[in-house]
Amino acid sequence: MPARLPIQSKTPFHIDPRPLDEMASPHAGLLAASRAARSLHLPGLVSANLQLKSRKRGFTEGQFVESILLLQIGGGDCPEDVSIFHDDLCLERGLGYALPKATAVREFLGRFHDESIASSRPARETQKSFILPSSSGVAGLQNVQAGLVRQVAKRYDLAGERLKIATLDMDATIIESHKESALPHYEGGRGYQPMVAVWAEADLVVADEFRDGNVPGGKDPLSSVRRAFEALPSRVTVRRFRGDSADYHLSLLRYLVEENIGFTISADMTRELRAVCVDLKKSAWRLLETRERESVHLAEVEFTPGDWPKDARPLRYVAVRFTPKQDDFFEEPKYLAVVSNRDELSMAELVGWHWGKAGTIEHVHRVMKDELGASVMPSGRFGANAAWFRINALAFNLLAVLRRRALPPHLEDARPKRLRFEVFTLPGRLALHQRQVVVQVSAAGARGQALDDARGRLAQLWETRWGDAP
Repeated sequence: MPARLPIQSKTPFHIDPRPLDEMASPHAGLLAASRAARSLHLPGLVSANLQLKSRKRGFTEGQFVESILLLQIGGGDCPEDVSIFHDDLCLERGLGYALPKATAVREFLGRFHDESIASSRPARETQKSFILPSSSGVAGLQNVQAGLVRQVAKRYDLAGERLKIATLDMDATIIESHKESALPHYEGGRGYQPMVAVWAEADLVVADEFRDGNVPGGKDPLSSVRRAFEALPSRVTVRRFRGDSADYHLSLLRYLVEENIGFTISADMTRELRAVCVDLKKSAWRLLETRERESVHLAEVEFTPGDWPKDARPLRYVAVRFTPKQDDFFEEPKYLAVVSNRDELSMAELVGWHWGKAGTIEHVHRVMKDELGASVMPSGRFGANAAWFRINALAFNLLAVLRRRALPPHLEDARPKRLRFEVFTLPGRLALHQRQVVVQVSAAGARGQALDDARGRLAQLWETRWGDAP
């Protein structure tokens, strides 16, 4: 049947190759991300902690970091994607500078690589896994990250929502990579395995450690945990930690106990611990929940790690038993265990709190890799990739501030994909009105009012003056 209307048969317009003369942008919403970064004094933090330039002319370190943040927030996966923003006069005028070329971004990332550190990695015949120390530039980015976390905590204080409790959830994630320098990981591929620590109550990444793919999560977790707690603001009075079995190390357990940090860690189900669980009397188990194919029971068990000091306070072990339903005759019960120093919680409360870790750290890994730029490594140089990943963590935190402190309530839990759809790809036109720069956007009605309210909240953050207290 032939089409009766022109719009049903073909697209009723053609593309005019001549660019717009006026300052219009399909990415005007990204100016909100820039405003949030500057409201949190991120450029100043970068300038204070990064000294990578050998000459004064050209882009500053703060402009490079802001450009990469906007690239990742806008959906870019690699430095070449920054070309999408070139010749965007509206974005350029709103930022105060034109975004750098891809070659300049790659050169900037390359400055984070220290070949003398990379060459210190032992031969794999001598030592298969090795944690490379951070270069001075990558370590400087961690100081920027910690400074940003403290700035955000101050904003919560101002709003009368002081964050006194900090629960840190830590876990490693695998990033696949076909770079020649990428090393094999335990799932059979090649790539990297960075460690990430998240402040659960604030939804902020406080620290990360970029690692080769062959470095297991259980290798020296204490250093990563120390670095994460050092990044917390002094306003935090209650510190807690949740980790998986990779964190089941005697040195880490001692540290958490000595520092009075309440924790839960998945214990290694050794032969000795499993024997204790199996030998428990039937009356010791308490039903936690019934699932479709299994029932879950809990029980307190008396167990002490082999090298645990005899004069130290005993740790609490809660065993978890998963018993298959009767129709699964050939399946045996499975056992897990959680070790903790939190005696104030019941068994069900303790296990429930421990399992809450999956809703924080796994969410952060998924967002950073699937919706920001952390899944694609830009270089074969380790330091450049470590910097790219850490700036991704900064981007995650910046979006958390926007969602919780500025944008409308319905976007409080939105992921970057949703924020791009509603905010960052908002078309806008830059104009001059009564000697003021005005951005006209396509949003109208309630949506336009909500975005204008968000701009006002960001302006309040900018006008806030803080003391020197961390």
